[in-house]
Amino acid sequence: MTAPLPASEQAGSLTAAPRLRCWVPRGVYTPQTDTGLLRRALRRERITGETDVLDLGTGSGLLAVEAARLGGRVTAVDISWRALATTWWNARLNGQSLRVRHGDLATAVPGRRFDLVITNPPYVPAPSTAPPRGPARAWDAGSDGRLLIDRICDSAPTVLRPTGTLLIVHSHLCGVDASLTRLEGAGLRPEVVDRARLPFGRVLRSRLAWLREQGLTADGTTEELVVIRAEHA
Repeated sequence: MTAPLPASEQAGSLTAAPRLRCWVPRGVYTPQTDTGLLRRALRRERITGETDVLDLGTGSGLLAVEAARLGGRVTAVDISWRALATTWWNARLNGQSLRVRHGDLATAVPGRRFDLVITNPPYVPAPSTAPPRGPARAWDAGSDGRLLIDRICDSAPTVLRPTGTLLIVHSHLCGVDASLTRLEGAGLRPEVVDRARLPFGRVLRSRLAWLREQGLTADGTTEELVVIRAEHA
């Protein structure tokens, strides 16, 4: 089981977070603000040597390495072989041990359940209906940005133990309320536990006109990132 740390422990544990060494090759998602938000939320969970952690779409593996450093028994999943190799190497760089599994989200760990599932999935709305290729696989997620988010929300109860917790981060552009409603419909109790507002990055700036045409943003050029925490109701 994972549970939030008491408030008295949160500030100290976050400020004391050591820097992790992270090597990121071309074609693998570089940790950014969303990674940092999810890492902060991860550090608020009570993780012991008996906590089984699943990192869906691990990318560079930074969050998987952090979960292992906190004591968890970590399985990191990605559909990209390059990402898995990067995760394995970053675990070694930081003196941590974890499992890597190749596959499409939770299908890579059939039949297994976990105490904590963390995920920073692709969530950027994209004008193209073709499956993303190359580096864009790390961020493009269909016309509404929910290509993987909906699948994760729907399948979360099947990979969480009865006392398990899901932590997911994504942009407001793909619908925070939609995620909360979807998780509730799946039988979980979700809440937003962290958020941050930041200027559009290069990818969003390049498709600003399209985003406005789709009604996904008005005149603003900032997005809000949120971390949603969900448990069984």
